[in-house]
Amino acid sequence: MTTTDTMDTVATVNQSLKMISAGAEYVRITAPNSRQAQNLQNIKDDIRARGINTPLIADIHFTPNAAEIAAQIVEKVRINPGNYADKKKFKFKEYTDKEYSMEIDRIHEKFSPLVKLCKKYGTAMRIGTNHGSLSDRIMNRYGDTPLGMVESALEFARICEIHKYHNLVFSMKASNPIVVVQAYRLLVKKMIDEGMNYPLHLGVTEAGDGEDGRIKSALGIGTLLYEGLGDTIRVSLTEPPENEIPVANSLVKRYSDYKINNQKKIKVSDSHFELRKSKIINNIGGSNVPRVVSDLSFDTNIGRNTLNNLGYSYMEKEDKWGIGDFACDYIYIGKNNLDFKIPGTLSVIQNYSIWKKFMSKQHFPMVSIKELKLKKISSKIIFVKIDSNDINHINVDTFSDYDNLVLISTSKNKLDIMYQKKLFEKLNV
Repeated sequence: MTTTDTMDTVATVNQSLKMISAGAEYVRITAPNSRQAQNLQNIKDDIRARGINTPLIADIHFTPNAAEIAAQIVEKVRINPGNYADKKKFKFKEYTDKEYSMEIDRIHEKFSPLVKLCKKYGTAMRIGTNHGSLSDRIMNRYGDTPLGMVESALEFARICEIHKYHNLVFSMKASNPIVVVQAYRLLVKKMIDEGMNYPLHLGVTEAGDGEDGRIKSALGIGTLLYEGLGDTIRVSLTEPPENEIPVANSLVKRYSDYKINNQKKIKVSDSHFELRKSKIINNIGGSNVPRVVSDLSFDTNIGRNTLNNLGYSYMEKEDKWGIGDFACDYIYIGKNNLDFKIPGTLSVIQNYSIWKKFMSKQHFPMVSIKELKLKKISSKIIFVKIDSNDINHINVDTFSDYDNLVLISTSKNKLDIMYQKKLFEKLNV
């Protein structure tokens, strides 16, 4: 998506060309008012004059007139059902079924002209719900939920189908990847229920920049691509838009060469997202936040300075440790040992053969399933290493004699999520 002023034709064309050169297969341009929508023609003419036929998409908010102009110029129009026919006043109102039906009739009247124009000119439409801009009407009936996002889009899609217009794409965007995943899953479920089968445009809004933006995008978009959902994607970074394309290409490439496992249906709740329940082992599991383990098993010379990169700083004069906001919770040192006193909030995981010789207070063993079967191990926490490729052969009864196990499932297979899910299924039995 371009970030230039749409009235600046030269700047918008130049930015569009940079995106296309980087590999963008679509270019989306904002058009919040009628003047900017009209200028899309100048932008399109300039790009086409260069022999480039990349489809253009007009991004519309609040202004039906702008959408109706754009629909006659570009290849696709994106509208947000949260603000296309509604103004957000943050008012609370209980709608009766009759009042709600009257609101749908009002939207039908306001939205239908755009549908008819798109149908006439062969223009595609993306109905793009945004978690942060649901209408008061939707908020009052469904709340700020994935279900509200889905119903907001389907209300507009049903109007399209009344007019026998089916050139639609859906998107369910939010800045929280968990909300994104749940909303898209629920949308697919609802589409199946209503006999719809429209493409999906995937994205996480306001993902940020640098590693944070890329990780958030990968979590939301990657999870859905793995599940076989998604037809187009956009990585949203607070960087020059051409920087978004390589990230998007990496995600697509990762999931383009594997077979989808459709044997197990994903459970989708209409009301809320539920994390998998687990028991509490020390500070791991249950309602605890995710714990971070740093792998130092490759380092045969672990010292105080090693921990500087992990959020801990040693103050020699005071002989104490400073702890940063991003400090890890555990370090895995494999066959190594430590010859210095570690911070009190840090714990160490060691291979069983080394751990049993020292059995220090802050040290815990990493064992194989074979070692777990053969030995009675006494430790506050026992970490059990599992190769995800062997999950089909694992007997979970092996774990029943212990109530203090933390399973660490590892794999060198980039598409091993299916194996991890098989492990979860076994553990839930």
